[in-house]
Amino acid sequence: MLGGLGKLAAEGLAHRTEKATEEAVHAVEGVVKEVLEHAKEAGEKAVADALKKAQDSGEKVVKDVTATVTEAVTGAVAHAVEGLGPRGQ
Repeated sequence: MLGGLGKLAAEGLAHRTEKATEEAVHAVEGVVKEVLEHAKEAGEKAVADALKKAQDSGEKVVKDVTATVTEAVTGAVAHAVEGLGPRGQ
């Protein structure tokens, strides 16, 4: 009689252990999913920030080059006009 109760108790314990393990696995899966979502969002934000910085930097370079070229052309034209003397005016 006690052998049968022991077997039932062991089976019950095994069943509860299996259920608890399944619940733990589901909980860990949920945490991993959430962590991956946060990592993805952080990665997307980092990429977007890096692209924005690169774009801003590129725009600054274009602005600086444009200003330099404009100054050089203006200087060259002014020098050419001066070289022509009264005829260039």
